[in-house]
Amino acid sequence: MLDIKRIKNNESGKMLGYYSVLGFDKEPFATSPDPEFFYHTREHDLALTNLLIELRLRRGLSVIFGDVGTGKTTLSRKLLHELNKRGDMIFHMILDPSFTGQDQFLVSLARNFNIDLPKDVDLKNVDILELRDTIEAFLLQKTLEEKRTIILLIDEAQKLDLTTLETLRILLNFETNEQKLIQLVLLGQLELYSKVVHMNNFVDRISFKFTLNPLDVKETGELINFRVKKAGYKGEKELFTNEAISAVYNYTKGYPRKINMLCHKCLKEVVMRDQAAIDVKIVEDVIQKEQQWLTATKNSTESLTNIQEINLTENN
Repeated sequence: MLDIKRIKNNESGKMLGYYSVLGFDKEPFATSPDPEFFYHTREHDLALTNLLIELRLRRGLSVIFGDVGTGKTTLSRKLLHELNKRGDMIFHMILDPSFTGQDQFLVSLARNFNIDLPKDVDLKNVDILELRDTIEAFLLQKTLEEKRTIILLIDEAQKLDLTTLETLRILLNFETNEQKLIQLVLLGQLELYSKVVHMNNFVDRISFKFTLNPLDVKETGELINFRVKKAGYKGEKELFTNEAISAVYNYTKGYPRKINMLCHKCLKEVVMRDQAAIDVKIVEDVIQKEQQWLTATKNSTESLTNIQEINLTENN
């Protein structure tokens, strides 16, 4: 059983996180995209390096595809972290590109880049051509006069509608003889490909495209150990046994988000059991609990649906 005194700070009376009990400085398996915890798999490192090259050369459009949980958002935060080190780049990231029209997107773009719009512009009834000209003038000034690189990153890019994608294509027409005036990086799930594949004028403009795949079992172990050490763990032995890592991989299929969530639950379990390491038994027990919960949730949802169908039948 867990000794509650191990997780209670007697001086402040506050409860400490499980990671403090195990000797971590911070939580190792948080699902937030912290760039410090970005694990450089070969694929992620290749994608990041190519993106930085494309942006430095001002090639225009780069697209990163990937299934849910393959690390696109974490990659984007690492990219932002790298861009922040460079003083000649101006960048903005859109997290939810659910725009309803070209005017809404362009106004959002102008605001996010602090572009001075004409004083008499009516944002409720905006002149699209005037707005485009204003944005182009801003890009020309920043790129040619101030020697800055303007970058727009869009996460969850599969949410972009065809109108906004067409607007992005038009923005790529803003160029000099040598370079594009705005650099676009789209990160989206695989359905993004089905949206752009038939847009010949869009696909032809993609300078760099890359698909992130799940990790293999070796990379899964490296990811787990990297995060454990990055969080400050100083134990002499590995916290996860090799058998435990194999069990994690078999259940998560190498998806980083799933790996982090499962390992987080395993760490809580090892604290509750007051054990020194996470073995395959702990991983299997955590997985079993998760599957039981999923089954119970599914049954509950099906029962609720049946009740609603019965009520509809009775009402009719």
